[in-house]
Amino acid sequence: MITAELVKDLREKTGAGMMDCKKALTETNGDVEKAIIFLREKGLLAATKKSGRIAAEGVVGSYIHMGGKIGVLVEVNCETDFVAKNEDFLAFVKDVAMHIAAANPTYITKEEVPAEVIENEKTILKHQAMNEGKPENIAEKMVEGRITKMYKDICLLEQPFVKNPDFTVADYVKEKIATIGENIVIRRFARYQMGEGLEKKTENFAEEIAKQVSNS
Repeated sequence: MITAELVKDLREKTGAGMMDCKKALTETNGDVEKAIIFLREKGLLAATKKSGRIAAEGVVGSYIHMGGKIGVLVEVNCETDFVAKNEDFLAFVKDVAMHIAAANPTYITKEEVPAEVIENEKTILKHQAMNEGKPENIAEKMVEGRITKMYKDICLLEQPFVKNPDFTVADYVKEKIATIGENIVIRRFARYQMGEGLEKKTENFAEEIAKQVSNS
């Protein structure tokens, strides 16, 4: 029996219309996971803008570099528990964790960078340009270009994706949203590097990981 509670539950998980949810449950004999697949196959999950939907499910993924020198934990959210268990989604989370290990971002988005950090960097960059003999108006234009480069260095979504530098991590997220059919959000991450902060011989672990990825 297809109950109103079951229809409501499916609607909350997928964002599809009530009648569409009822039909999906009827076609799949009340199996919620099969009903989600049914809705995806019919294209009914795309009825609303995916990026505006709440992503409250997901997983905490991890990546440990060979030898245990670098470790990453990353929380990636999706809309349903069904997708959180999807192999394609889990592979995506693993890729993101590996990228963080290699590229060492500080923030996820440009919007997260504190205003004082940006202003301080602009002041330094402007002085550098003027010390190079550039007029003030040219120096200011150069600063904007260098700030854009800074974002690519420190913001995860702005960085060229380590497995395919032709597109950014943000592009990779959009690609997975289109493939999987749900909103996906990289919420937070933590990166640990062995001996970080201690005085020791410098090793380029990021370069090492990048080489490993390119050879995989």
